[in-house]
Amino acid sequence: MTELPKIRVAVIGAGSWGTTVAALASANTPTTLWARRPELATQIRDHNSNPDYLAGQELPDELDATSSLEEAVSTADVVVMGVPSHGYREVAEEAAAYLRPWVPVVTLSKGLERASQMRMSEVTAEVMPGHPIAVLTGPNLAKEIIQGQPAASVVAIDDPRVAAELQRIFSRPSLRVYTNSDVVGCEVAGVVKNVIAIASGMANGMGFGDNTRATLITRGLAEMTRLGEAMGGDPHTFPGLAGMGDLIATCSSTQSRNNTVGLRLGQGEQIDDIVESMNMVAEGVKSCPSVLELAGRYGVEMPITEQVVAVCHQGVSAADALASLMERTSKSEHE
Repeated sequence: MTELPKIRVAVIGAGSWGTTVAALASANTPTTLWARRPELATQIRDHNSNPDYLAGQELPDELDATSSLEEAVSTADVVVMGVPSHGYREVAEEAAAYLRPWVPVVTLSKGLERASQMRMSEVTAEVMPGHPIAVLTGPNLAKEIIQGQPAASVVAIDDPRVAAELQRIFSRPSLRVYTNSDVVGCEVAGVVKNVIAIASGMANGMGFGDNTRATLITRGLAEMTRLGEAMGGDPHTFPGLAGMGDLIATCSSTQSRNNTVGLRLGQGEQIDDIVESMNMVAEGVKSCPSVLELAGRYGVEMPITEQVVAVCHQGVSAADALASLMERTSKSEHE
């Protein structure tokens, strides 16, 4: 019997999560990782390492890498976009020129396009029309996943056949992948949790403990759910892996870039200095104004998000932001 050809995967973006997803997929099917810089692609391909984003972690021998977008995309049967939101459209437009018809596109980015407030699946649909679009999300801290620590993720797409195949591609013995048809809810959850993680980090940086973090997580979940449902998300998504699961991981871990930004803000550092010192993007800093604009558009109250915007973009101190939250008029928990 002739063996059927394996599905070829291209992962676009060699940051920590893009590299991790490429490593996962390479264990199941031929996978190529695209890195913008030729020297990084060579390091990944020839030395099985990505010292810029996953220092000390050995990558699979099976994982290929290239700095040619055409080489990565033109033969791919699945394209995974691991590009931050602020550069997503530009890279997607370039990749679209090499994309074969009907190839599914999976987005990893948990951000919004600043100018349009569009989710990355919406940007993808605009730039790459006619392709099935999925979202891979959940409580997935890259270093823990690539080390093989037990975890779970969600692949969201409304086509069950494509969902099942993507589930197979990304699943590993240590990573359980669930499917979900709610693309909107999963994306909104991924965006909002980054904003709440900044708030959680600020509280930690100011020396507050677990009660404060638990309060921010649960009230942040309320904000996420209100906005997500208003935008058409399924209410069942938000208590799940894409919502509460990702929120807990991001608000609690020092591996979270957004949590780290908040921690340093709470300790008195300035946002410009923090961002300049980081070699990876903290999506919540860029996305929080867009989240607040969406909240206004849909008539949703998001007081934690409002204060994160005030600290990150309006010069308000973390202490004053917390005071503003605590001084709000008391109301029912369900409002």
